Amino acid sequence: MLNLNDDISLIKGIGEKKAQIYRKMGIHTVRQLILHLPRNYLDLSHVTDISEVVIGERCLIKAEVIRKGNEQRIRKGLSLFKMEVSDGDVMRLTFYNTKFTVQALKEGQSYYFYGIVEGSLLKPEMRAPVVIAEQYVGKLMPIYTVTTGISSKVVANDIQRALAALTEEINDDIPGEILKKAGLMPLDEAIRLVHFPERTAQYLSARRRIVFEELLVFSAVMMRFRAARSIMHTAPLFKYDINEFYKSLPFTPTNDQQKAITDIENDLCSGGIMNRLVQGDVGSGKTLVAAAAAYMMFKNRRQTALMAPTELLAEQHCRTFKNMLSPFGINVELISGSMTAKQRREADQRLQSGECNIAVGTHALISKTTAFKSLGLVITDEQHRFGVAQRASLAAKGEQVHTLVMSATPIPRTLALIIYGDLDVSLIKELPPGRSPVETYRIDSPKRRRALGFIKDRLDEGRQAYIVCPLVSKDDEEDAPANMHAAKEYAKELAAGEFKDYSVGLLHGKLRPAEKEAAMADFASGKTQLLVATTVVEVGVDVPNAAVMMIENAERFGLSQLHQLRGRVGRGKHQSYCILVSDNKSDTTAQRLKAMRDTNDGFKIAEEDLRLRGPGDILGARQHGLPVLQNADLTADTELLQMAQQCAADILKTDPMLLLEQNRFIKNAIEDFSRQIGERPN
Repeated sequence: MLNLNDDISLIKGIGEKKAQIYRKMGIHTVRQLILHLPRNYLDLSHVTDISEVVIGERCLIKAEVIRKGNEQRIRKGLSLFKMEVSDGDVMRLTFYNTKFTVQALKEGQSYYFYGIVEGSLLKPEMRAPVVIAEQYVGKLMPIYTVTTGISSKVVANDIQRALAALTEEINDDIPGEILKKAGLMPLDEAIRLVHFPERTAQYLSARRRIVFEELLVFSAVMMRFRAARSIMHTAPLFKYDINEFYKSLPFTPTNDQQKAITDIENDLCSGGIMNRLVQGDVGSGKTLVAAAAAYMMFKNRRQTALMAPTELLAEQHCRTFKNMLSPFGINVELISGSMTAKQRREADQRLQSGECNIAVGTHALISKTTAFKSLGLVITDEQHRFGVAQRASLAAKGEQVHTLVMSATPIPRTLALIIYGDLDVSLIKELPPGRSPVETYRIDSPKRRRALGFIKDRLDEGRQAYIVCPLVSKDDEEDAPANMHAAKEYAKELAAGEFKDYSVGLLHGKLRPAEKEAAMADFASGKTQLLVATTVVEVGVDVPNAAVMMIENAERFGLSQLHQLRGRVGRGKHQSYCILVSDNKSDTTAQRLKAMRDTNDGFKIAEEDLRLRGPGDILGARQHGLPVLQNADLTADTELLQMAQQCAADILKTDPMLLLEQNRFIKNAIEDFSRQIGERPN
């Protein structure tokens, strides 16, 4: 029998080897295992006849194996097996690297197969199908996020055994009156149902209960932090004439840029601590706004620190700031991990003496050796690359430091105010004049060769191009369809084939930081003509010469993420193009990709993403620095979020210090979050 706080190794069937794998996933206890919720389900509630399958859709069939082919070696490390199955009509199945699975299937016997139907109605095919055990038929089969050495089926079996062996009920933290008011089931029932629902309605109700608790805590944390910041005060800055800065520019800032700068000026001169997000579309000129803020700090004899996610991006910002601010005698310096010990020591001395007015760098800025004489403003580039903890660590190097966050992820304003609950928001929707829109096209696989030829033509003209894939490697996703493109394999294939006469680079998240920097530097310098990458490239340096962005399996990305990727091109004087490759036939995919073709406005795309509630997160990446949301989706759960916010507001109104026992779980969550970021709300 088990208790919730028991070690994972005490669950029957979990030895020390498997327990170590779970620990790598952050799962150490029984409680953590049963709260590891499915990321998806296979709908096995209906068996479809082969004669009724829909091309491009997933389905479950029951068919007899009538013919098995021999193993075929495609290339090193990859083999396939083909077979034909029949339920009166015939379908061909193709298995990849699954020798033991295929050996277990006997001719003349029937099995259940699940997968995406491809081919044609006359010759339907299923590639990389999942063989389904009969016990799951008629139900929803949970699919879990896993890692190397453990499968989703194993996780499901371990959770089933853990739940059966629990000696205690999973108690509710949320008071009964709130559950009743919100129409939510008890937590114990919700956890058992969310793992093994028989119907979609059961899963939705169970998930609703679990997500509500996350959103209730999230809302309370944001409200407490916002309230704490509203009572923080500092000496107001003196308001200097910003027109001196404007006159030095070779262009006139857009109205939105000027409005954002005015917002910042008002914050800095108000006597409160600024904590503002400047959110603008790709290429909208957020760096200009940041430079204006740094100019204001300089005029008030305070220093600025700008932290960027990569050294290359930091170098780019440093050059931009020098161009804009050097005419005023402002000293801008780069602080990076690649500096020699002597260079770093001298730069740190200039910071401490005040000789350096603006420090631009990476994580090197928050190292122990970096100190400022009078740090007044911290600017971070790309909210989803830096957490609150890193912002707080940098701000701790000064007294009553103001914070400015720049994000190029367009989000509807109402959603931005929810997500960035501890930040005031300024939007930049106008693009500077002279930027030509990127022409966007959608194609399917048969047109890929033509698209690659188009890319070669652009390379021959001296341009550069990106190709983005959803996976790093084919081994990364156990249930990935056979037509899913992976960057590592695709880069090798292109370099040895279509683009053997061109320089092809590779960039993905599993490379070491120095390797990523080198890959991006080679592309920025023009040494690499074609860069094959994953979405890690969405936040990169400007490469004005890049004119084509081709995105494979485009249906796998959220609309806003597709827009971010498209923003990597169109930054120079050359006409640029975005090619979306997808064979998905669903109506939702068609609507989403049509939205990409129809507009270059990131905010309109964000609204459409929210309306369609596609599979991609509207943010493109989980937001670090916010209370961790394991299961809630801020784009799809907005109605539930509003309910949770109201409940949190009611709780804080009646018990502002959270002293009542029934609210202790919220108090504990806020204290945990405060410890994570190194600051405590009043």
